[in-house]
Amino acid sequence: MNKIVECVPNFSEGRDEKTIQAIADSISAVKGVRLLNVEPDKDYNRVVVTFAGEPSAAVEAALEATKTACDRIDMRNHKGEHPRMGATDVVPFVPVSNITMEECVQLANQFGAMAAEQLGIPVYLYAQAARRADRKKLPDIRAGEYEALPSKLKDAKWYPEFGPKEYTDRVAKSGATATGARFFLIAYNVNLTTSDVKLADEIAFRVRESGRPKRNDEGKVMKDENGKTIRIPGTLRETQAKGIFMDAHQITQVSMNLLNYLITGIHTAYEECKKEAQSLGFEVTGSEIVGLVPKDALVMAGKFYAEKTKQRISDDGQFIDLAIGQLGLSQLAPFIPEKKIIDLMI
Repeated sequence: MNKIVECVPNFSEGRDEKTIQAIADSISAVKGVRLLNVEPDKDYNRVVVTFAGEPSAAVEAALEATKTACDRIDMRNHKGEHPRMGATDVVPFVPVSNITMEECVQLANQFGAMAAEQLGIPVYLYAQAARRADRKKLPDIRAGEYEALPSKLKDAKWYPEFGPKEYTDRVAKSGATATGARFFLIAYNVNLTTSDVKLADEIAFRVRESGRPKRNDEGKVMKDENGKTIRIPGTLRETQAKGIFMDAHQITQVSMNLLNYLITGIHTAYEECKKEAQSLGFEVTGSEIVGLVPKDALVMAGKFYAEKTKQRISDDGQFIDLAIGQLGLSQLAPFIPEKKIIDLMI
């Protein structure tokens, strides 16, 4: 049976339709991959692209898309709500069928080496491909975002795994890229009735695994004996979160990455945000999935809500429909299973 890998590159452009189309076209032109989803967001000024295919073709498609992004996106002019450090911000490889995580790590290394050599950009390895513990998590690598690159590249501890170790003209234009191998990540945002992003951030602090820094009575961040910040962990494991304001809809969101939906499912994240919002005096109105989602994640949510509402159903399609309704997944845009569930598209 054929090996199939998914790749979900994120590019720092969510407004210029011609650039977004050019990136998509560069992927579609590669034989052996199928473009599955292109999801831009104007507020985030970011587009999430999903494609799947044979391993070598996936690396080629990722490289071609990165070339297009480097040509067309100038990070010196980029502004957006979502954290970012490069025109091609992150390129994860995800095992889908008949391929191991170790093989996806090799693909990330191949892509990183080729992108650095051909395009002259710094490339960092993260997640399962990370060579250092402090580069396992993407937010740690992306600390300070694009604006911090000039100072970071002067520090040996921030030298990339591939590419230039100095702030060249190419780096100034295209920034840096992270690549790695990971489990299926679900980009999941919960919509709030408040327009105060500080309140959205408060929920994010409460739920994300990393929590928040612990402070003393004077409000100063507390450190341990090794000088490391002491943190108060959040309630959801394998979850990253940040408060975001969406100008297009005049709402705030808790923007989350669910790193392992088998540990923290969509429904778990939604219900936890709902509980925290109510404790702060406002409500959750719905949610959205950015990019694609595994069928199993929605079926799990449907089973949760079927039990909660005492509905006797057993068909996967009914579980999915129930999850879509209970999670308010169509609040901002229609959630069409055939276009959002990866199992139905490959």
